[in-house]
Amino acid sequence: MLAPAAAPSAITAAEVELELVFPAELVESLRRHDGLTEWANVLPEAAPLSVAGIVEHYQARMDIAEDVDGFTPHGPEAEPWWHELWLPFAASDGDSQVIDLRPGPGYARVGVAPHDNPGDFSEAWPSLGAYLTNVADALETSGAVGAWHPYLTVGDELWWSLAGETELNGEPLRPAPPR
Repeated sequence: MLAPAAAPSAITAAEVELELVFPAELVESLRRHDGLTEWANVLPEAAPLSVAGIVEHYQARMDIAEDVDGFTPHGPEAEPWWHELWLPFAASDGDSQVIDLRPGPGYARVGVAPHDNPGDFSEAWPSLGAYLTNVADALETSGAVGAWHPYLTVGDELWWSLAGETELNGEPLRPAPPR
């Protein structure tokens, strides 16, 4: 279900178009797979985006943020709805998983930008590599990625859900066995 590798020229073109330098871990990931060939529950919170999907999602968020005062944090510790230095790498139902490219101690951390709330880095991973390692470890050990646990559907497809879930749409779920 993972698409073939993105062409290096496509990654470079996206960086130029967005005027952002993609973190090395994202470039490495895109050089292995350019999103998905079909929908799959590969990551716990959202499907990985292709290079074109990253550009499209980023531009849509920028357009919406301009129209709804989405760049303004509402509170001293609050994040805005969107920031021009957040780079989406996965998305689902309007929500985004983002890499924070703002300079400072939180540089390259992974957080979420929901479609209906401000961005959230309260349970951030320090980097995309740390997040993907956590996903791989959870699959190897039947562990968790934040609140999300790996399960298998009746058709043996991977599904991420909260601890103790026993069904999905009336069909049984079973914990994914450790590898």
